[in-house]
Amino acid sequence: MKNIYKNILVTGANGFIGKNLVSELRNRGYDNLFLYNRDSTKEQLDEFLRQCDFIFHLAGINRTNDEAEFVKGNMDFTKEIIEKLKLRKSICPIVVCSTTHVDSGSPYGKSKKAMEELVLSFSKEFNWDVYIYRLTNVFGKWCNINYNSVVATFCYNIARGLPIRIDDPDTILNLLYVDDIVNEFILDLERKPFINEHGLCDIPTTYTILLKELAEKLKQYHENRNGLLTPSFVNDFDRKLYATYTSYLREDSFSYPLEMKEDNRGYFCECIKSIPFGQVSVSVTKPGIVRGNHWHQTKTEKFLALKGQAAIRFRKLREANVIEYFTSGEKLEIVDVPPGYTHSLENIGDDDLIMLIWSNEIFDPIKPDTWIEEV
Repeated sequence: MKNIYKNILVTGANGFIGKNLVSELRNRGYDNLFLYNRDSTKEQLDEFLRQCDFIFHLAGINRTNDEAEFVKGNMDFTKEIIEKLKLRKSICPIVVCSTTHVDSGSPYGKSKKAMEELVLSFSKEFNWDVYIYRLTNVFGKWCNINYNSVVATFCYNIARGLPIRIDDPDTILNLLYVDDIVNEFILDLERKPFINEHGLCDIPTTYTILLKELAEKLKQYHENRNGLLTPSFVNDFDRKLYATYTSYLREDSFSYPLEMKEDNRGYFCECIKSIPFGQVSVSVTKPGIVRGNHWHQTKTEKFLALKGQAAIRFRKLREANVIEYFTSGEKLEIVDVPPGYTHSLENIGDDDLIMLIWSNEIFDPIKPDTWIEEV
C-alpha cells in the first residue's frame, strides 16, 4: 500500500538515517516531504507541523560535552513538537528514534527515556499511533566518521591505510543496517508496523560480531582489492558490510588497473575473483587467430562474445567427432565449456573478438588444470 499519507515530515533529515530515509521515500514515490534540520527555522517547523499527516522524528542529540544539551535536543524538542500538534487538534502518526541505552543511567539514555515516556503518555491521552525504535550501532553509507559508528570509522581509516583503535577486541557488537531500518520505517508509513509485546518496534534483522572480527573483515576487504578478490556474499551481513566499506573508499581510488597479458594474438585480462564464485576474465582476439586447444579435468568455463564473431569447437577426449558453435556480439548467448572436452576459440570475423569468460575456480599457476590437446 502506497501514498496513504500526503505530507510527511522528517526531522533530522540531514542526519545519517535521515538521508537514507529521505532518498528511499523519494524512490518509492513519496514526493511531498517536509525536511527539518538544524538549519531550519522555528517558523518552518510550525508550518510543517500544521500540514503534515505523518512524522518521522529522527532529530536528537547523541553526543555532547554539555549534559543539558541531551535534555534540550531530545526531550524538550520532542515536547515542543507534541505541544504544537495539540494546538492544531489533529494528531498524526509518528515514528520516534530512541536508543538501547535508555536504561544505562547515562545522561543520553535518561534523556531518551524521558522522551519515550512523554510520547507514550501523549499517545495514551489522544489515542495517537506512535512507533518507538530503540536503535544501536547502525551502519551503512553516509554515516559520519569519528562520531558514533565504529563501522564508519573503521571503514574510512582502513580504506586509507590509517590506524584503527581497538580497546577491547572481544567487545560484542550488535549491528543494524540502515536500509533495514528504513524499510521498517516505511512499513509503519504503510500501516504494516512490527510491534513487540512491550509496545516497541523491532528491527527484525540484527547482526552480532566481535570487534576484532569486524576489523579483520574490513582489513581483508582492503587487502583483497589488490588481488581482484571479492568476498563471499552467501550471507546478508557480508553483502551489506562490503557495500558499506566501498562507500568509504577514497574518491580518487574508485578505479584500479588490471594486468593485460598481451601477445600477437590479442590480450587476456583477469578481472574479478571470488573463492566461492570463481573468476571473470576478458579476452580480445585478433581476426583469424585461434586460442585454446586445451582441456580441463575439473575446471568449467562459460564464454560470452560481447563483440565480433567466434567459432568455438569441442572434441571429447579419445573421440574424433568435433562439435562447433558459432556465436557473436550481435546475439548474446553463453556457451558452456565442460571438463573433459578439448576446445578452441577462433575469431572468424573482420574485427577484434571481445569475449567475457567465467571459470568456476580461480586460476592457480601451480595447479592450472589446463592440458594441451588439439581439437
